Amino acid sequence: MNTIEQLLASESGAFLIALIIFVILVIRATLRVLPEWERAVVLRLGRLLGVKGPGIIFLLPYIDRPIRVDTRLVTMDVPRQEVMTRDNVPVTVDAIVLFRVIDPAAAVTRIENFIRTTSLISQTTLRSTLGQAELDDLLSHRDKINQQLQSIIDEQTEPYGVKVVAVEVRDVVLPDSMKRAMARQAESERERRAKVINAEGEYQAAERLVQAAQMMSAQPAALQLRYLQTIAEMSAQSTSTTIIPVPVDLLLPFIRQAGTPPAPPAQPAPQPAGGE
Repeated sequence: MNTIEQLLASESGAFLIALIIFVILVIRATLRVLPEWERAVVLRLGRLLGVKGPGIIFLLPYIDRPIRVDTRLVTMDVPRQEVMTRDNVPVTVDAIVLFRVIDPAAAVTRIENFIRTTSLISQTTLRSTLGQAELDDLLSHRDKINQQLQSIIDEQTEPYGVKVVAVEVRDVVLPDSMKRAMARQAESERERRAKVINAEGEYQAAERLVQAAQMMSAQPAALQLRYLQTIAEMSAQSTSTTIIPVPVDLLLPFIRQAGTPPAPPAQPAPQPAGGE
């Protein structure tokens, strides 16, 4: 009798344990908890049921199949690409692409691997778009090219639920010969600017000198004051010999007097004929 009771007790205990394990497995297969940034694309018997989440979602065990999709912003590196620009300059460029999934159902049902597809589209678009741009535009108008790349890539990824937020051309590697040519060009440009600035300074100085000459010609006293100021500046220097310039205006009376032809000598008056 005791043996039978022990057998029944052992069988009931094993059944209870099996039942508890079954319930745990069912609950685990029925309930899923998704974080805020994930969505579950649910397939019921192979057909699309819908998108669920975040939080707790309920599934039919072994009938519903959830596929998790991350909706956070993804940063993807575009590998280095060899590009020939429009003006036949070979460059090596790389970029980064920022995108996120806005339609999880389309990202699962319309394409096999949306991340790999986005990467390949980015590489192809980078080569084709930069191949139509000149080197100067690539170096100086980077923002415009980034917007153009973002628009083209986003247009191709939109059908499978991927939104391209931004595209940034990160680095442009030029050949050494092109770097030397650009350095010579920059040096020539700086020399040209220096010559233009020097000529502009000479022109402005000439204008000021003409204005000063006009003022001094109208006011002769200004020339005399300037002459005295120059003498004072030269006397302040610690030199043993001082050269004092003499303005031409002080010598003008002597020059005019020296240039005046001498008067002819007076002729004697003629004597009347026949008289003493």
